[in-house]
This record gives sequence, structure tokens and C-alpha cells, in this order.
Amino acid sequence: MAKLFTSLKDGEEWFQSKFGIGETFDATAKTVHLWGMPVLMFYINGLIDGQTLTTLLAEMQEGFEKHDEHKDDPDWFLNYFPYYALEDVDEKDKLLTMILSGLVGFVLPNGFVFVADLRSSPGRQPEEPDTEKVIRGSRDGFTENIIINTALVRRRLKTEDLRFEMHQTTVNGKTDVAIAYMKGAASEEHLSYIRKRLDDIKHDGLTMTDKSLEEFLFKQRFHPMPFVRYTERPDICAASLLEGRIAIIVDTSPSVILVPVTIFDHLQHAEEYRQAPFIGTFVRWIRLMGAAFSLFILPFWYLLATYQQYLPISLSYIGPNDPGSVPLLVQLLIADIGIEILRMAAIHTPSPLTTAMGLVAAIVIGQVAIEVGLFTGEVILYVAVSAIFTFAIPSYELSITTKIFRIFILILTGILGPAGFFLGVVLLFYYLASLRPMGTPYLWPTVPFFPEAMKRVLIRYPMTMDAPRPFITDSPKRDRLS
Repeated sequence: MAKLFTSLKDGEEWFQSKFGIGETFDATAKTVHLWGMPVLMFYINGLIDGQTLTTLLAEMQEGFEKHDEHKDDPDWFLNYFPYYALEDVDEKDKLLTMILSGLVGFVLPNGFVFVADLRSSPGRQPEEPDTEKVIRGSRDGFTENIIINTALVRRRLKTEDLRFEMHQTTVNGKTDVAIAYMKGAASEEHLSYIRKRLDDIKHDGLTMTDKSLEEFLFKQRFHPMPFVRYTERPDICAASLLEGRIAIIVDTSPSVILVPVTIFDHLQHAEEYRQAPFIGTFVRWIRLMGAAFSLFILPFWYLLATYQQYLPISLSYIGPNDPGSVPLLVQLLIADIGIEILRMAAIHTPSPLTTAMGLVAAIVIGQVAIEVGLFTGEVILYVAVSAIFTFAIPSYELSITTKIFRIFILILTGILGPAGFFLGVVLLFYYLASLRPMGTPYLWPTVPFFPEAMKRVLIRYPMTMDAPRPFITDSPKRDRLS
């Protein structure tokens, strides 16, 4: 145990040099008497469990006259301290970080220092996440507390192979980041990549937590596609760890980052594994078709509506009889963007008013817009259907990206006609095929094509039919039972 200060006075002056005298009310330095000797305490008010600390101090107020000869022995004090989560400190910078993280520092009269983990971070208890609800399944979800989040995963994976590596990033924020993985299942190359990127982060703070971290880890820049999968469900996180993936848990964030992932991982949902395999496969197919329709149905309908000479007689009903005075392309763009504005308004509207606002926007504004000739009835219909298909995409990040690509293909179709539609599809496919976050093909197992893996994407096989870990995880042990 290292001696950090020459006396209690020296320790108090160091603390005041860091936080000032009376400049911040929550940084507290207090001298108490434990076992008949003065001890200086450092802590941040609001980050500690005050009740537990008071109980500990009350138990140590009585003097230990019969142990006077041990009072200068820090190891004796550490052994007799009635608390389990204790650690000695040998660096002042490390002590400061621990205090700011919610630990309580104790400075002994001889200058030795140790800390007690009495953290009680403010936050909510685990509850079901709104974006990943299931009919059957657990109702707990990640919270803003990194300790609770690691415990939720540990509860599902009671194995010594589960690892949580703690890192701290940024200068001022000193954000706690835990890398979770299964020893022997996760790729060492992928782990080294994440560790190096974490060490290379040069920033003052990650206030947007996991999203900011994603941009630093993968240099996302202006790529619209999500390079990671976010989840607020501990069961999904645990299942991904068993597959050889890596989870990145950021303190103060209720979402956990999963890597490496492909576009098909964003289209999976826990509900598929809470139903029978046949039902799960059916739900998955519906979801995949909904994602495809959300991207193509609007530009494809516009293509058919504007080039009706190519339609067979059986499909002659497609397209408005009276397109109105506003160009059809402009109608579609205004309506599609209007739906997105409506979604944003619903997020920022107080909950009791959200339903009323939706009814007014959908019924009153939509009906009036049709009557005055701003929109045709079919435009409203197909934009609404396209929006519903978009809501079927489990990943919120992918659903937003789908809207952007839908508008892109729609504009190309409006400018170049049929050639623009197919050009947009080809450009989108080429862009997705070129993405390789963490060296992983984003369209795997479609590009490159792996037939057996593609079957697993399209079919929810029974759990009794064990499958090797996905090829993209680069796991050194692909056999999950080895």
C-alpha cells in the first residue's frame, strides 16, 4: 500500500486544489473519528449510498484502545474495516477518478489511502424497453447503470468464461465502458480492434454515450447505415455473446452495442424465438417482406402510375384517375416527409396529447388535403401503407435509413423514369455490398453467398438443431458446445 499524503492536512489541501474551497457543494471532504483515530473522507454527495455509509461509521465510532499498537498499520485497518468492497490506492489521479465515480476515499493519519465502493447512482430500475416489446418473455431491460447492466447479463450466463473488461474514455467525462465477451468464443482480432479504438479516443466527453462511441469506433462519418446493433434486452445481449459477438456497455446508456453485425441482424426480433419454429419463421418472413415493401412500394407505385402504358389491362386500376394540379412526385415527397414530421411531433408531444394529435393529423388534415386537391386519395393510401411497413422494422436506426433510401430511389425514378428506379436499386445494392465494418461483409450471407447460413436467416430452426457460431464472428471455436 502506497503512502499518498504526508498527513490529513496534506490530503485536505490536495482535495481543495482539485475542487476549490466552496466552489462546488457536492464535493465533500470530512474528518471523522474511526476507532479513536481521525480519518479524512472524500466523496461526491449524490453518488454514494448515504445510509450504508452512516451505518458503517456508526459501527466504528467506539475506540479500539486494546489495538492501539495496530493503529499505524494500514493493512490492519483495511482487514478490520467492516465492509467487503475495499481497495487500496497508490496514485492520486486514480483516487480522483474513483471519487468522481462514486467511491468513498479514506485517508488515514499516516497518509495511506483506500476506497470503499458505496456507489448508489441515480437511475431507474430494470423495465421492459418500449422499442423491443414481446408478447412472451422477460420484462426486464437495461438501465443507465453499468453495474446493473452487467449483472443482468451475468444472471443469464452463469459461466466463468464471461468477461467484462472495464475501460475509461475521454478526458473530462471519464466514461466507463465495459467490453463484454465470452472467452474462447469471441474473436481476439475483433477484441484487439475495439480495445485499440477505445485507447485512441481523444475527446473531452461522450455526452451522447453509445452513439458517440459508435462514431469513434467505426469512423462512421456520413454513412447512413447503422454499423452496430443496439439492444435494450439482456436476453438478446446474452444470446449474441454465445454466438461469439462482442457487447459494449456504456455507463449512463440503457442500450448495449453488439458487434459484428450484418443488415439481417437488424431485421431479427426476440419474438421470433418466443414462438414455435414454424410461427417464428412465418413472422420473420412477414417482417422481411415488410422491410422490402417499405423501401420499394412507394417508388414502384409511382413508376407504374406515371408509365401506365406498360401496364397490362388487369392492372389498369393502378394510378390516380385525377392526379390533381400538384405533380405526383411532389405529392409523394410532401406526404412521406410529412409522416416523418408527424412521428417527430409525436415524440415531443406530451403523452396525453399524442393520440389526439395523431387523430387530427391523420383524419382532419389528410381529408382536407384531399378535398382541396393538394393530395390524391391513392397518394395518402400508399404513403400510409409504406409508413406501416417501415414501423415493422425492429431496428429504429435501420427504419430511418430505409426512409432516406426510399426518397432517394423515388427522386431518381421521378427524374429518369424506369431507368432511374433500377439504377437506384443497383446503386443501393452496390453501396450495401461495399460496406465492411470491422472487416465483416454487411450483406453476409447474401454477399458473399453462404447457402447454409442463408437458410438460417430465412428459417427459424428449432433450438434442438444446434448451429455453429456465425462465420462473421470469426470465432476460434465455431462449435458452440466445444
